[in-house]
Amino acid sequence: MMGAGKTTVGLSLARRTGGRYVDNDELLVLATGHTARELRATGGDASLRAGEAAVVDLALQLPAPVIVGIAAGVVLDPADRGRLRAGGHVVWLRAGPATLVPRLGPGSHRPFMEGDLRGWVERTVVEREPLYREVAHSIVDVDDRSADQVAEDILAALQSDDVRTGVAP
Repeated sequence: MMGAGKTTVGLSLARRTGGRYVDNDELLVLATGHTARELRATGGDASLRAGEAAVVDLALQLPAPVIVGIAAGVVLDPADRGRLRAGGHVVWLRAGPATLVPRLGPGSHRPFMEGDLRGWVERTVVEREPLYREVAHSIVDVDDRSADQVAEDILAALQSDDVRTGVAP
């Protein structure tokens, strides 16, 4: 979910592993020439989702080692979920609304955030939970935890037998 800490945790992981971190917003502009807000304004949600699907394609072509923050809405498309799960180790940074809402706040680059932010977050967390669970190789709770703590948990999970076999804890 937006606000779970993908960028902050991704940068922490990159520092620890020597890999590089690439953000969805950066890849979206590379793939489409537009920001999420621009895609949604000109082509609606369908255009935004198509752009996010293009980001998955681009991300899966990046040379390893790389850590990629992917847009949370990618899980809405079954084909994107399958490609993402098959393409690399997917970590779900699980956060509750009490964590997400203060982190999100009003932001011009977040096209879904207009209106009832708390209500949107609460509905979306419930709606997407089974989809995130389906795509995740591992799940790391981020509530009340620093990005460095979360990064350490991810590194530990990557070294465990459960993660190497693709089984979510």
